[in-house]
Amino acid sequence: MRGSVAVRALPYLLFVFFAITPALAQFGAEGYILSLVMRVMIFAIAAMSLDLILGYGAMVSFGHAAFLGIGAYGVGILMSHAVTNVLAQLVAAVAASALFALVTGALCLRTKGVYFIMITLAFGQMAFFFFVSLGVYGGDDGLTLRATPTLFGTPVFENTRVLYYVIFAAMLGVYLLLRAIVASRFGRVLRGARENPVRMQAIGFDPYRFQLAAYVIAGAICGVGGFLLAHQTEFVSPAFMTWQRSGELIVMVVLGGMGSLHGAILGAAAFIILEEVLARITEDWKLIFGPFLVLVALFARGGLVGFLRRLGGRR
Repeated sequence: MRGSVAVRALPYLLFVFFAITPALAQFGAEGYILSLVMRVMIFAIAAMSLDLILGYGAMVSFGHAAFLGIGAYGVGILMSHAVTNVLAQLVAAVAASALFALVTGALCLRTKGVYFIMITLAFGQMAFFFFVSLGVYGGDDGLTLRATPTLFGTPVFENTRVLYYVIFAAMLGVYLLLRAIVASRFGRVLRGARENPVRMQAIGFDPYRFQLAAYVIAGAICGVGGFLLAHQTEFVSPAFMTWQRSGELIVMVVLGGMGSLHGAILGAAAFIILEEVLARITEDWKLIFGPFLVLVALFARGGLVGFLRRLGGRR
């Protein structure tokens, strides 16, 4: 009983931890800790957006990182033209990501299975090579953000803690938004289309429309992650949208537990922290992380959240 209560309390524990991290970080390497946890929260946003279409819609996208990169370049390109207002940058990042999701999703969702995976990969790589070709914005070398972001003429994000809590608020807002979407009729139809699209069509719902809407929502939210990543790193690069990055987002979702929004947060935290720790041990850290992921897939069905549920049930 206590174990099951702890599992249900996991989302609250995660958000409490993120909320108090700045207070705890002052007793250690504050800059390093805050930077690491901000990266965790940003990728948690991207992972939750992917979980909407992967965990709840069974759409395996190998090009999801393209939305992250497009959101980041929405900031970088405007910054390079002296547009420093963060609201304008946010609108541009979300609009560009949503538009790319709408155009590519309308085509990708005409296919199923491995063909869907391959076409999302193709569109993701097209976006990658497009930004590589933009020499005026740094090309393959990326673009450093030198201007100071502002809000109504006032500099913002100069204080690391301000940026930290903006990212925290964005992650919490995305979690609550996606939780409401999943619990709504829209979410139930999306899950129904995952299980049996023919039956959903027979009772009057068009799975394609709901899946496309979910794809656009996921792309727009991932664009928010790209907007925050650009400000956190003060740098944008085509490396943000490689297929390897898309694969890492899938790993985060699977590691935490598909179909569980707080699982996506937990998976992002586990992936990034393990990467940071193992990279300090060896450059070939993926040789250690790979077998660990295999063990999770074999013995922790449902990811870390599924493992905690079973552990709570046994207790």
